[in-house]
Amino acid sequence: MSRNLLLISTSTTHGTGYLEHAEEETKALLEGKKSILFIPYARPGGISHKDYTARAREAFEKWGINVSGAHEYDEPAKAVKEAEAVFIGGGNTFVLLRQLYQQKLVEPLRERVQQGMPYMGTSAGTNVAGRTIGTTNDMPIVHVKTFNALELVPFNINPHFLDPEPNSTHMGETRDTRIAEFHHHNRQPVVGLREGSMLRVQGDKIRLVGPHTARVFLQAEKPMEFKTTDDLNFLLEVY
Repeated sequence: MSRNLLLISTSTTHGTGYLEHAEEETKALLEGKKSILFIPYARPGGISHKDYTARAREAFEKWGINVSGAHEYDEPAKAVKEAEAVFIGGGNTFVLLRQLYQQKLVEPLRERVQQGMPYMGTSAGTNVAGRTIGTTNDMPIVHVKTFNALELVPFNINPHFLDPEPNSTHMGETRDTRIAEFHHHNRQPVVGLREGSMLRVQGDKIRLVGPHTARVFLQAEKPMEFKTTDDLNFLLEVY
């Protein structure tokens, strides 16, 4: 598969503007491209598709990339098939996945990525790149017919991964606990991406980018920490 992916935990980190922390990797992903199709479907309320697209457009135009929104097309699936690259922004993962199926974009996105089209996701857009959305942190505020996602990579991702606070008196579940519960019913690995971190996938190679380690969860095994210099290629070969 000619995958060319940039899967980012979050669009904005503390003290930076929209996508600024991912500028170098974004430019590398889109080298030679002049335009990108933005899919704004993840926002459940508070900002329109038009305004969300305008936010993305402002960021990409600084880098010489023109942005169009999927909602601007009468046939969004046709827009995906003709796009130079695709970016799916964050929001609510359930809202996003439902719209991707309703607009019949799941298969076109898979096909174009298999052909080498650059794909970029943040937060919910990173969640849907995995096998399922079963490890999202979002509330299921809408019903989806399936948790099966784009399957651009054969594992799940948990963006915005948070470590347990050692001095906290909170007695609820940690992310580690919830992912362990997921693994009672599902085999695929889960990658916990901390804020500011991202996964760069090129063909059968994958590397971690950013200031933090990533926590990798395998079924029936203790969680493991991986640095940016560690080999993560096994994640593309499992199950």
